[in-house]
Amino acid sequence: MSRLPAVEDPNLLVGTSTSDDAAVYRLRDDLCLVQTVDFFPPIVDDPYDFGAVAAVNALSDIYAMGATPILALNLVCFPEDQPKEVLYEILRGGSDVAREAGVLLVGGHTIKDKEPKYGMAVTGIAHSHAIITNSNAKPGDVLVLTKPIGTGIISTAGKNGKADAATLQGAVDSMRTLNRAAAEAMVAAGANSGTDVTGFGLTGHLLTMMQSSNATASVQLSTVPVLPGTRDLLEMGMIAGGTRANWDSVGKKTKWHPDISESEQLLLCDAQTSGGLLISIPQERLATLQRELADRNTQGSVIGTVGPKQDTPIQVDP
Repeated sequence: MSRLPAVEDPNLLVGTSTSDDAAVYRLRDDLCLVQTVDFFPPIVDDPYDFGAVAAVNALSDIYAMGATPILALNLVCFPEDQPKEVLYEILRGGSDVAREAGVLLVGGHTIKDKEPKYGMAVTGIAHSHAIITNSNAKPGDVLVLTKPIGTGIISTAGKNGKADAATLQGAVDSMRTLNRAAAEAMVAAGANSGTDVTGFGLTGHLLTMMQSSNATASVQLSTVPVLPGTRDLLEMGMIAGGTRANWDSVGKKTKWHPDISESEQLLLCDAQTSGGLLISIPQERLATLQRELADRNTQGSVIGTVGPKQDTPIQVDP
């Protein structure tokens, strides 16, 4: 994209310049259109769960902007030699999620491919004043994470037959949970900035937020929520290639405390699927956010703070 002509329009409020979660286009002074797209190959064996997780993941980019998804289109790649019942179960998972989210699933496009892939193109709406971007974190803010990390490690272990059923189900349940409630709480509490944690891992998405906001983050490792069973699987070497790529990319821009091991660094770089929202909110509004999250039966863990810009955008302490 960097080699293509820049897209500029006075009504394009959020484009590609800050690597945000979705594009935002102003339709009128009080209404914006929000658009995103996401799809990927199976990360779990069950076709229904795969479809559901992929749909939740696609919708998450809309929620991360503080917007409400309203329409979705299926994106499907499917092998000719696979049973059509498998495809039906994938689509059923996506359909059930769309219904749960109050989103109209109105069609899509399918192509033949050697490997199944599924996701959605999603359209949302938002009031102009309610748009939350990844580029407005302020010094003095508190960082809040709404889902535990570890889905990449657990999914990798599942593919290698190393994860037990309870650990796998815990990851699926987390990935299957919509970020709708967290997004509603984020908007109601008046957050400065937000993003969802997916393929670039916690540190990768935090890095983008800090660089786009001209700020620096301090993270406390001990406060970062982690899915049960994750650390045991990490010690077994269940690390996805994407996680190591994240580590290679983020490592030079992160100041790791000497007591933080390489495996713990990899944990914070773990490539997530359908992770939670990472919210940057003023300290004085933290209690409001926590109350809004609790009112919606949603958790939020304080994992760090935001400070003025420094040479290293992220600092991680034990």
